[in-house]
Amino acid sequence: MKSYILPEFLVERDDYRCIRCEVCVRQCAFEAHRYDADEDAVFVDESKCCGCLRCVTLCPTRALTVRRNPTQTPDNYNWTREQLMDAYKQAETGGVLLTGMGCGRELPIYWDRIVLDASQVTNPSIDPLREPMELRTWLGAKPDRLDSQGEGKRRRIEGMGPQLKLETPMMFSAISYGAISYNTCEALARAAAELGTYYNTGEGGLRRDLYKYGRHTICQVASGRFGVHADYLEAAAALEIKIGQGAKPGIGGHLPGEKVSLEISRTRMIPEGSDAISPAPHHDIYSIEDLAQLIYALKEATHWTKPVSVKIAAVHNSAAIASGIVRAGADIVAIDGIRGGTGAAPTRIRDNVGIPIELALAAVDDRLRAEGIRNRASIVVAGGFRNSGDVIKAIALGADAVYLGTPALVAMGCHVCRKCYTGKCNWGIATQDPYLSKRLNPELAARRLVNMINAWSHEIMEMLGGMGINAIESLRGNRLRLRGVGLSREELDILGIKHAGE
Repeated sequence: MKSYILPEFLVERDDYRCIRCEVCVRQCAFEAHRYDADEDAVFVDESKCCGCLRCVTLCPTRALTVRRNPTQTPDNYNWTREQLMDAYKQAETGGVLLTGMGCGRELPIYWDRIVLDASQVTNPSIDPLREPMELRTWLGAKPDRLDSQGEGKRRRIEGMGPQLKLETPMMFSAISYGAISYNTCEALARAAAELGTYYNTGEGGLRRDLYKYGRHTICQVASGRFGVHADYLEAAAALEIKIGQGAKPGIGGHLPGEKVSLEISRTRMIPEGSDAISPAPHHDIYSIEDLAQLIYALKEATHWTKPVSVKIAAVHNSAAIASGIVRAGADIVAIDGIRGGTGAAPTRIRDNVGIPIELALAAVDDRLRAEGIRNRASIVVAGGFRNSGDVIKAIALGADAVYLGTPALVAMGCHVCRKCYTGKCNWGIATQDPYLSKRLNPELAARRLVNMINAWSHEIMEMLGGMGINAIESLRGNRLRLRGVGLSREELDILGIKHAGE
């Protein structure tokens, strides 16, 4: 069958610069480059190029350029080039379109339409270089009142449940071993330990040699129960029940059998080479009462020493769902917005199901405050964070902390080519191929992660100082420090902020 699909990218080679070193041939897992010894030339199959820029980055003579194919289809506002190519793919394969990473549609990014207030004269700003700034925060249920016993250094606080201590209000999102390589998991764990924060195992279990990072690990319990056993629960600092994720609300997960290696099979406790399928629902949870049973079972199994989180996708009734989750006994509510990343998801689900995290966060914080239960659980949000400005605005909207997934992968080298589901990640991140995995050095990757989070933390302190605030917890839910620009009255009401100039 003749394919009507046009290459998404064009690869241009400067033959004068090219020295036929074959670096591009060896580095491209998609086999877009091919060396012909007889002609002493390197040829390109542009239909295989994913635009990851690995070849461009590593070419020693800068002989390569990759650019988006400028070939235009006939002008049609409804049938764009992307829509045409997707229709051709499905006509040729009869399959569901898969993709990786988060929603790339031109939906409003509310972080870009929100600005921060700043102090001027009567409420002077604070210089974070000369005065202490507090970014530490605690995640977990807080009682209505605290009792203390003793005095001075012997004073003991009673009534507080288990808490997670974060030195900065940022954690690494749930990404499973299987979706990403072991080296990537190790890099996230190392960085979390050095930063004094946490990384999340995702639903893929935890390899035994990463148990040493358990004090900085949040372990997930998903519908497939992969890798869930007593030692796994005991190793974690906190547990998270995954109900849904932003990239694919309402559907389950699928790790293809070809990615289930021996080590992954041992970690997930499934046969080697078998598909790892997470059902869409937990088959023991069909009500808030069922969820409460699992929360309490996990707390009992860990002797009530670890906080339990429940993760949901951001949907239109997230506020009501979050209220039920808190009343079911969860210590943390994690919410993942429509721009949340993924290793593999149906394209149409990723781009059309769910709502932006900004709107869900504001609604959940409002609902919990209105019901007088906001102190009974912390709120952690994810999905679409790109920089420290987004993070600090989320905290002012009501979040206690944020999860960072895509930014963490980008810091390690990801170029967001959206081909994670193929298992051929040229940067050694979303792959189980030993040849590709070793391209990511966990020590160097961890250093890049630490550098990024430290940089963002410094920027957050600068912005806090500019607002005359010296502790991140003083900003939480303080929407008076936010203003909207170019938003409708309805959007401003949902976000709970005023328009700039008011």
